[in-house]
This record gives sequence, C-alpha cells and structure tokens, in this order.
Amino acid sequence: MLAECSTECSTECFEFGRVAGHKVVASFDGGAITSDAGALLLGHTDRALRLVDRLADCFVDGRRAELVEHLVPTLVGQRVFGLALGYEDLNDHDHLRHDPLFATLAGKLEGRRKQCAAVAGKSTLNRLELSKPEATRYHRISYDAPRIEALFVDLFLEAHATAPEQIILDLDATDDPLHGDQEGKFFHGYYGSYCYLPLYIFCGRHLLVAKLRRANIDASAGASEEIARLTTQIRARWPKVRIILRADSGFAREGLMAWCEHNGVDYVLGLARNERLTRAIAVQMAEAAQENQQTGKPARRFRDFPYRTQKSWTCQRRVIGKAEWISASLAERADGTAQKAKVANAIKEGRANPRFIVTSLGVDTHAAPALYEKLYCARGEMENRIKECQLDLFADRTSSHTMRSNQLRLWFASMAYVLVSGLRRIGLAATSLADATCGTIRLKLLKIGARVTISVRRIKFSMASACPYTDVFRTAWAALTSAAA
Repeated sequence: MLAECSTECSTECFEFGRVAGHKVVASFDGGAITSDAGALLLGHTDRALRLVDRLADCFVDGRRAELVEHLVPTLVGQRVFGLALGYEDLNDHDHLRHDPLFATLAGKLEGRRKQCAAVAGKSTLNRLELSKPEATRYHRISYDAPRIEALFVDLFLEAHATAPEQIILDLDATDDPLHGDQEGKFFHGYYGSYCYLPLYIFCGRHLLVAKLRRANIDASAGASEEIARLTTQIRARWPKVRIILRADSGFAREGLMAWCEHNGVDYVLGLARNERLTRAIAVQMAEAAQENQQTGKPARRFRDFPYRTQKSWTCQRRVIGKAEWISASLAERADGTAQKAKVANAIKEGRANPRFIVTSLGVDTHAAPALYEKLYCARGEMENRIKECQLDLFADRTSSHTMRSNQLRLWFASMAYVLVSGLRRIGLAATSLADATCGTIRLKLLKIGARVTISVRRIKFSMASACPYTDVFRTAWAALTSAAA
C-alpha cells in the first residue's frame, strides 16, 4: 500500500501498519546512505596488497586523456569491488555509481564533469570488458594477458614472509555452463550441457590460475604449460622449494607426468581403474571383504606396486591401490539419495570400491596409506575454493559473446576472490571469521548499512550501531592498518 509520509514530503512511502500506536512507513529518501560500509575493509586490504593498481597496470588505455572521465584503475577497482560485494551484473553499476562507498573506494567524490558521477556506469564498464587485442575506434582499452597471469603468482608469493619448504599445487577442471551463443561453446558429455571447461590451480586458499578453455578438450589440456609457467616464476623467488602436484585421474597423462619427472616436480594423481589394476589388488580386496563380513564395517587394504600402461606411458611408475569393501548395511543407513545411489552402485559391483593413484613420491618417505588418505584425499578441499569463486563471486558469469571478454570476466571474479581471501588472511586470522567463506564474510562483515556525511575535513560512515560483528570489524581494521603501513 502506498501512502504519503507527510505534507512536507512528496516522495512515495510504504506503509507497514502500526506499532505501539505509531504508523510504520518507509521511503527511499535517506540521502547519502550505503548498504556496503564494511567494504571499507576491502579498500584497506587493497592498500595492503596494491591489487587494483597492479591489475590496472596490466591494461593499455588508448583513449584521449583530455576526454577521459574514468581512469582504468577506477574501472578495474569498481568491477572487482562490485563482484566482492555481490553485484555480478554491470547493470547494477548504473545505480552504484551514485553510492558514496564506491566513490570513496575510487578515491574521488565527484566526476570531472558536472553531469558525471564519481564512478562509471554500465556502458563504460562494458567497454572495458569488451577490449580487443588491438585498439579500434570503439575499443581503445586492451589487456595484457601474460601480465595478469603473472600477477596472480606474484600476489601468492608476497603472501609468504619466508619461503616454505614445500608447496602443493591442486589442479582441477570444472564446468562453466553456457546459455547463449558464446564463442567456443561446445557440448560436454560428462556435464551434460554446453559449457566452458576452465582450469583452476590453487595452493591451499591461494588462487594461482583461472584459465578459460573450450569444452571440446581433455581435462588436462594446457596443464603442462601452466605448471611450467608457475614453476619458473615460483622458483625464481623460492629456488629451493619442493613442489608437489595433486589432481584427479583426468590429469594422469604421460605428458604432464614426464614433464614433472624431468623438472624436479613431484606429483600425486588419481588413476582411472581398469581390469589390470583391479586384478593387481585382488588379494587385498579379498582380505577386505573377509574383514567386512566379520565386523560389518567398511574395510580397506592398500597395495604398493610398480605399473606401466601397455602403450601410453613411457616408463614404469609407482601406483598405490586402495582395496575397499563397503558393507551392504550402509545402504540402509544412508540418509541422502546421492549417498544411497553411490552405495547401491558399489553393491552392484560386488561391494568393491577400488581406487588408484600414481605418484613420483618414494616409498621410503611416503607410506601408501598415509599418502592416499592424508595427502591425496585432501585435494577435495579445492572443491570448496572453486565453489567460492563460482557461487560467491560469480566466476561462471561468462555471458559475453567472445572468449576474450569472458576470460577477463573470469579474471575479475578471480581477483575479487584474491581480495576477499587477502582480507580473510590478513584481517580475520584472529577472529571467528578466520575460516569463513567469501559469501559469509560478505554477509556478516561487508554488508553494513551506514549514513555517509561529507564535511570539509572528513568523510564519515556512521555504521549501524546494532551490527553484531563490531569486534571482528575492529580487529580486522587494526590488522589491515598494520599491514598497509
């Protein structure tokens, strides 16, 4: 129901009944108010990392300087901050350009021209994303892809005060569903949809590679080249660091393993099972089945053995087989439909659940059970990082026509992840949000309402007094202030 607030106010109001004899009304006439005041911490994080300025340096601006209203750092920062705050669509920025929070993060309060806002609208940001390799009449901003790729690694290296003895690089491919006529669109049989097949490489929570690829390729395509680039850049800073690659069976390819063996990089990779591998652990499987019958609980055994494929591998390698026997009673205790289906399939296959990995790590330092259960299985944590990128930061919003602009969108979302991850690592390490996802950090710490007042001497964000995370905010601000000093 619409009603007028008062005779002095012509703005439409929304009436919501009465409380304690008072009429409850609302209207959009608050003036300079932002719903994202907590993003000031993102600006503080950016000052500590110098992320936006360094990312902007990867662009070439061919516009006439005297006609430019919004510089590239403003555009890049606006896009990265917007994604971190949950604004995935460029259309949102037609309203956000009037938000005092975005103006503050951009370091300017008004446009050079009176008719212009402090930050850009959707059309200008769209021209940034639709950059071409070569400047044209309508596309005068372009990006340098190798420099952007190197920046991810530089930010990772700078996050460590000292060189670690060992790092583990997790590789994985995932689907990026497409719903239009995008360049490079192909149908992928495994995912059952038209999609891209981006390659991600993480080291713990640090994102090092986000490479957009067509879906008509092997999951490991281009992995050797990316690992070679990463290894060169990492060892230039940390020459003695031990590097271990970890990935599923989609990356157990001769080319990648041979490259690692010739360049002093270790690997732990899943290996797709076949009849030869299954026969190799037949004894262990029988022992596991016998134990299962006695205890009624899942049982597993391991066998460590040398193995070589008949054609694809050029040498013999260490393979570890896990012989697991799943109890039939698990099917009755399964809660979810997916778990029931998984167990039902295992029972159908004779309750056997064999798994295999191939590794370059030696048996004298890495026993089979620990190597599989402690080292290899930990790669599942990477799935959570990909979910953060895609679900919280919209890395799968690749709806532009060309792959070049979609790659840039993926990088913007990835840089938003790096920025929020930097806030988590530097500012939130000693708080209750130390292990929170990007989405949780946004909801609890960044989405804070505030009234903005601008005086001669300062810009004040008067944040909601009832915010339940004021202590976390205070701790994060102190830590970021120290890091940025």
